[in-house]
Amino acid sequence: MEEAIVIFRNYLQQTTPVTNAGFDKLLHYLKAKKISKGQFLLRAGEISRNSFFTAKGILRSYTIDKQGKEHIIQFSPEYWLTADRSSSFFNEPSFLYIDAIEDSEIVIIDNQFFDQLTIQCPDFSLSNTHSLHQHIKQIQDRVNLLLGATAEERYLDFIRLYPELLMRIPQWMIASYLGITPESLSRVRKDLYRK
Repeated sequence: MEEAIVIFRNYLQQTTPVTNAGFDKLLHYLKAKKISKGQFLLRAGEISRNSFFTAKGILRSYTIDKQGKEHIIQFSPEYWLTADRSSSFFNEPSFLYIDAIEDSEIVIIDNQFFDQLTIQCPDFSLSNTHSLHQHIKQIQDRVNLLLGATAEERYLDFIRLYPELLMRIPQWMIASYLGITPESLSRVRKDLYRK
């Protein structure tokens, strides 16, 4: 079994009582893949049929506005899942791009995997519902920050959420995620350093 899939299985087993044998029955829904920095997993306009688990590296999800400016929605470092849930669930064209920021090892998860895991391991439904509610809470918190928080508050929240990424992600990407210019981010960092 590929190392990335073993990492994904161990990740699932932290919250789900799925056995190794039970997991092995679902292997045909999973594909381990090494991807290069800059390689796309999803482009706007495509229908998403998969979720992506990062075993090693970093993925990012983003949109591009009519002026060609990127707006980063999420980073997905090791042990994070990412997907365009709207596209997957409603079978609609994606508005997201998902690509790799670093050379990465991922697991491509067919959307049927989670349905079959729920059938095989009913307790997964409860942990999956909890994870979805956590994700919704994070999105609501992020929207609230983007609408009403200062640049410094947004940056401090970024550090709280992604402490290991500060040295791995270019500053312009962090600025895009925060909804500020790279110059504003530089000022925030200098002000925090002075404090």
